[in-house]
Amino acid sequence: MCRPEHFEVVSTINPWMDPSVPVSRALAILQWENLVDTYERLGHRVDLVQPAAGLPDMVFAANAGVAIDNKMMAANMWSSERRPEEDHYRKHFDTAGFDEVLIPEHINEGEGDFLFTGEMLLAGTGFRTDPRSHREARDFFDVEVVTLQLVDPRWYHLDTALFAITPEHVVWYPGAFDRDSVAELRRRFPDGIEATEQDALAFGLNSTADRRQVVMPESAPELAERIADAGFEVHTVDLSELLKAGGSVKCCTLELSTRQ
Repeated sequence: MCRPEHFEVVSTINPWMDPSVPVSRALAILQWENLVDTYERLGHRVDLVQPAAGLPDMVFAANAGVAIDNKMMAANMWSSERRPEEDHYRKHFDTAGFDEVLIPEHINEGEGDFLFTGEMLLAGTGFRTDPRSHREARDFFDVEVVTLQLVDPRWYHLDTALFAITPEHVVWYPGAFDRDSVAELRRRFPDGIEATEQDALAFGLNSTADRRQVVMPESAPELAERIADAGFEVHTVDLSELLKAGGSVKCCTLELSTRQ
């Protein structure tokens, strides 16, 4: 994770960003710190990357790469505004003890468009990540990759439209995907939870989970209730300031995954 020390909204690289809307950096930091505290209270370790001046989106650490089994595939950012982040994150990866770090050839925005369920890698494309990067990830991690086509620019990354609680249980919004991807998700995850458009607009799918505990934005209470009713432990946080830049819980979190 990366503290939002320099957070602001100065560009419109996704549909949620509006530089004319005031942003409180102090509040963003407090909300982010509460997310860190939540993770640590739930027993997770949080490693911090040093923020860099002039890079207001660096708080969205999920976009910096994909990590499975102590191997890291670094990001190759789509937007020119965020490309300077790459060197900062790669320097961190080089000293973080990964067995191998891949510098990819094709555009990918890390765990924004890649989600490891514990058994397969779900990979989004349509607005940011080049589908050729899906093959790079498959070969590097030696894992099955399932390509999913995003069709609505409001859900420009996979992590705005889907997250996994367990390898069998995903939570997702069908309206973000094309017909073939919807059919594939329903076939592979018959026990999945299908969210509503209201859930997705509240960034309720931009969440993290560890097979038992779910951390999600408090802005999607109906979805949180459905997840709790399915038998999982739900913890909600307020990230309303960071949401002004189109990111929430998952966007702030690059997860270090392992095969189950």
